[in-house]
Formats: sequence, structure tokens, C-alpha cells
Amino acid sequence: MERRKKIIQYVVALFAALAAVLGGLFAGGAAAKDPGDGDPLSKGAEVFTGLGFDTCEAPSLGSMNAWRKSHYRAVGVYFAGRGRACKTQANLGRRWIHEVDRTGWSILPLYVGSQSPCVLNEKKKTVPIDGDPWTLGTEEGRDAVESAAELGMLERSALYLDVEAYDQRDTACAEHTLSFIRAWSREVRRQGYFPGFYSSSTSGVEHVESARRSGVRDLPDIMWFARWNVSPSLYDEPVLDRTAWAPHRRIHQYKGNLVETYGGVTMKVDPNLVDAPVAVVDRDEPAA
Repeated sequence: MERRKKIIQYVVALFAALAAVLGGLFAGGAAAKDPGDGDPLSKGAEVFTGLGFDTCEAPSLGSMNAWRKSHYRAVGVYFAGRGRACKTQANLGRRWIHEVDRTGWSILPLYVGSQSPCVLNEKKKTVPIDGDPWTLGTEEGRDAVESAAELGMLERSALYLDVEAYDQRDTACAEHTLSFIRAWSREVRRQGYFPGFYSSSTSGVEHVESARRSGVRDLPDIMWFARWNVSPSLYDEPVLDRTAWAPHRRIHQYKGNLVETYGGVTMKVDPNLVDAPVAVVDRDEPAA
């Protein structure tokens, strides 16, 4: 039974990855007007297409090796930011990044910085976007790049800003939040990295997509949208135009808090369908 379950999972992953690539090809026609302008591969990005997971604290290297038996091949890592739920990150370091990359994992770096003043999660209200959002967004964009570089993630890496769901109906708050997102994205892009954006489909993602349709500049290059308990799909998200954020510019987090076991190691994860840039790691540098 377990073997049959794993075979089914692999088949689902294969078809999902194929759908992601085809979706990107068909959606690429209008990409010239979208954030980032064009295929990130042509700008030196490393793109992963397939299934990945993210979890609050970076797993040990032993756990990552055990999970090579899974259908996942990318891992989301909360590498920096004052809004992280798991701030300690005992396993995460330059050596971890190199070893995980060396053993075939792609890395999706997540930065959880200041959060919207109208954030819905009570725990995130302790780290609001205070003062001038543009100044703060620029400062935290710089911090994201410096933190990524310290971990051995080079230019042309994607860095994903995690902005938890907020009340976009509060117009003043939504604009305040968007200014922060734009400043963060602009600074990350200025320093040679690809700015990505993670949020709920019905909150931050819908808001940023609305800004894109209105012609707002300095938006993220990559869209990581959370819509749980639906089939994994990159180009069927109802709040996103099918011609936007393509090609190779989408991640769908399609489930949350899933408990799975591979190689004798159990973890609680959020699974994702990925067709997007990942971290670029210096493979010529020995792990410290």
C-alpha cells in the first residue's frame, strides 16, 4: 500500500511539473509588460520546476538526506527577517546551504520582515510596517540581500518576501503595505537578486496583481501564492491573469500543515508546486 501511494505521488508530481512548463509557454506572450520583463532564465536565474516544501525551521542535514526519498526536490527556507516565527534556525548556516545544494535540493529563500499594519494574524501584529514604508522596505531589502550573501547565496538568486494576509479593503493600510513591498522589491532587484513575493491569494497576491494591472512599477518578479486544499496548479489561480507572472515566475502553495514521513523522518510541511527561480549557490567554494 505504501509503495502504491508513493508511485501515485510521483505520477502526480510528474504531471504537475509538465503542466507548469506548458502553462508557462502558453502564458509567456504578454510577459513583456509584466514585472521583471521576460524569462528569468535569460537573466541568469536558476529555475526549478517540480514539487517543493517549506517548513518553519530548516531541517537538519540528516532529515534533508532522509527526505531525498520523497517526491520533493526543493525546500523553502526562512533565512532572515524580524517577523520570522522560527527565529533561532539552529541548523541553518553557510554549510547547510552548501550541503543541501550539493545533494540535489533547490532552495527557496523566504524573508519574513515587517508586516502590514492591518495584518490578520495576531502574532504578526508585533512587527508592523512603522514610519515611512518606502524607507523601511528599502532597509529590509538591503538586509535580505546581506543575509542571503552571508549564507552563500549569490546574485541572481531569488529572495521571497513573506507578507502574511492583511485586510486590503482598508485602502490606506493596503497602500502603506504596497509601498513597503515595492521598496523592498526595488532594493533587492537593484542589488542583482530576483525579488519574489509570498502571500495569500485572497489578500496580498490579489492586491499586488491589481497594482500590476494598474501599471504600478517596482513590483516583485515572482509570485508565490497560497491557496490551500485545491489541486496544485500554477495557471488556474482565479485572482491572477493567466498571461501575468510568466514564464517561470509562479509557485502555488496548495496545502498547509501536512504531516509526512520519508526515510523514517516525520515533518510538518506546506507543499508547493514550483516553476520559479531559486537560490544560486557558489559551488566552487568549499562548505565552511
